[in-house]
Amino acid sequence: MEHLGAFLLLWTGVSCLPLTKGFPKCSVGQFMCANSRYVSLSVRCDAVNDCGDGSDESSCWNCTNGSFHCVASESCVSSSSVCDGRLDCADGADEQLDICTSVSKAQACARSEFTCTNGQCVPNSWRCDHSSDCKDGSDEEDCDHNECAVNNGGCSHICLDLPFGFRCDCPKGMRLVQDTHCEVVDQCLDADVCDQICVHSNGSVVCDCQDGYLLTAGTGQCKATGGLAHVAVSTQEGIKMMDLSGSEERNITDKRVSPGPVSALNAHNTLYWSSPENDVIYRMSLDSSDHTPAVLLKASKGIVGLAVDWIHERLYWISTSTHALHMASLNNTKQRLLISELYRPTAVAVQPLLGYVFWAESGESARIERVGLDGESRLALIVSFIRNPVAISLDVPRRLLYWADSGLRSISRISFDGQYRKTVVESNGYLDQPFGLAIFESRVYWSDQLTNSICSADKHNGTMLRVSQRLGFASPAGLVILHPLLQPADKVLLPSETKTSSNKDLLPSETKTALPDSQFTLMLTMIAVVLSVLLFGLVLWWQRSEFCAHRSVSLLGDVTLKESQDPLLLSSLPGVHEHQTLSSNSTQ
Repeated sequence: MEHLGAFLLLWTGVSCLPLTKGFPKCSVGQFMCANSRYVSLSVRCDAVNDCGDGSDESSCWNCTNGSFHCVASESCVSSSSVCDGRLDCADGADEQLDICTSVSKAQACARSEFTCTNGQCVPNSWRCDHSSDCKDGSDEEDCDHNECAVNNGGCSHICLDLPFGFRCDCPKGMRLVQDTHCEVVDQCLDADVCDQICVHSNGSVVCDCQDGYLLTAGTGQCKATGGLAHVAVSTQEGIKMMDLSGSEERNITDKRVSPGPVSALNAHNTLYWSSPENDVIYRMSLDSSDHTPAVLLKASKGIVGLAVDWIHERLYWISTSTHALHMASLNNTKQRLLISELYRPTAVAVQPLLGYVFWAESGESARIERVGLDGESRLALIVSFIRNPVAISLDVPRRLLYWADSGLRSISRISFDGQYRKTVVESNGYLDQPFGLAIFESRVYWSDQLTNSICSADKHNGTMLRVSQRLGFASPAGLVILHPLLQPADKVLLPSETKTSSNKDLLPSETKTALPDSQFTLMLTMIAVVLSVLLFGLVLWWQRSEFCAHRSVSLLGDVTLKESQDPLLLSSLPGVHEHQTLSSNSTQ
């Protein structure tokens, strides 16, 4: 053991020697990977594949906190991989019964899971299915009782008790997700063809674009007007700028620091960036001729995520040294701590028009959460089927959050309220070590530190992969796309303000309105009543003018019929009958 430790120490020192011209040189506190890349020694044996080839996680005898030691393979895996039903250690030690029992007892099962007698967690749908899924068989015991009677069987809406076990179901217009929860069916997101505005009507969808964008004929793509967009990316050679096709690449700073997160305030054409190795956040105006960076504020080391609130001109950041989410004004740099006690924060994003701040965490309790701009109303959006979310970005027009997971080698998206989850891009050779992420028009862009490249793909389905730029030995980190339309100043309707009708479903970004059925029916009834009254009055007026005008009618000499008299009642008038008799006699 001592000889092996000495050998590893010697190899670390030798691997940092400049053996070949052109290879990067190790500095103190860095580890040389087998693929000639170098990473910080602090990430060695932390259960995260930082090298990309796994060499920083091989020959590990002492794993860091939050990881599990695979003795046989001398490697480390994340603690979240223990007892997850998959063999991450070569000998399956991470799934052994005694280990899983202790881990399961320490962690409560989710609402959608059944707690076995030994503490193991299995999906509720596996209960009483004639197959022992718990290692102690407890999921097949007492199967003659009504599981729906307890906590509705873990179902969010409808629980159906079956002869053996139960099944969750959903009301009409909703569908079942993850076996237990129902979500409203969104025809627009199911079709997923519109870049921005989508209207569903009569079984089809119609796409439209927000102001400033042009709809491409025959497609749902929206193209931005008002100039070309550019991407700024942080590297160890400084901040690089290029257009979205990767051409016109140039360095706009020559400050050589470890690459880190970068953000922008498009209205002022200003960049903000930092490095995890120092405690300074820099800013630089792209309108200045010399592009000289200035210190915005001193915060804390370990800054791995930056986001600009372009409405209130605030800066949000997360730090692995403070394990917290922070905020400061861009004008007076007054700082405020919003959320503390984060396990391993990795990324942050802000949507000031709706008042949301999002952040991601990796490690044992990998998750993505949301909170208000003031740090209130905290809500967990994703807590399952997630490993190492290293970057997040927002599709503002569609109200979707995208994240890159280096553990699952994928890019996925979800709505701002935690629904409509979908994996968009899966492992394609350029997702082994993503860092930055951005959404623009119909594409999702990301930086990959293993291939040192900037890539993009269709944001709806991950097709049409493009490698827009290869940066050689410059390892890219955070990236941001610069275009005025990405930070709109107009108010976006809140979900409660969005109107819908019975024959069309509008996405939250749609601002068109329609009257509900009940209001529309009431309006028609009132119009019909008013028209009926007017028609009735018109008929009375016509009859009065035709038959009841002020005129005299001579009847039998002196008898006069006035407008107040009825001709049928003439015989009852005094003198009338008598006058008729006299006339008759005189005639005779």
